[in-house]
Amino acid sequence: MKFFFAIVCLVFFSGNQELVTVRENYILASQSKEKAEEFNKLMVSYSGENKTLLAYKGASIALKAKFASDRKTKKELFTKGITILEQAVKADSNNAEIRLIRLSIQENTPKILNYKANISEDKKLILTTFDKQNKALQEHLKSFIMQSKSFTAQEKELIAN
Repeated sequence: MKFFFAIVCLVFFSGNQELVTVRENYILASQSKEKAEEFNKLMVSYSGENKTLLAYKGASIALKAKFASDRKTKKELFTKGITILEQAVKADSNNAEIRLIRLSIQENTPKILNYKANISEDKKLILTTFDKQNKALQEHLKSFIMQSKSFTAQEKELIAN
């Protein structure tokens, strides 16, 4: 029985550690082409069932598009990444972290790409479910909210307290 408990704990905590690493790399990925490539290499082979990690995989491909040199490649990468991200949203529509990923991309996507339709719905879900999230995810959400241009000063103040 102790062995079984140890295995369950190991799987649970390694999964949480994996998410922490992915979150950290996602934040860095928008800063440079090299960081985007590193994040993409971390995520591209992911084929598991975790919808949050699947959303990060989609985001890694979409972020790679930001640094592509030609329009055709940019469009292909962006479309592929967003398709994967939207599949994750559809599969787990009440997941605040997946909504945060989509919101962060929509917030930073040029208007010409016409990918901004879900900002208010994602923002609403993040705000209404914030208190139900674990502390690590709350900190991740809070960090994004505080620098985001989609959230009002009043909403930021509510989250900060």
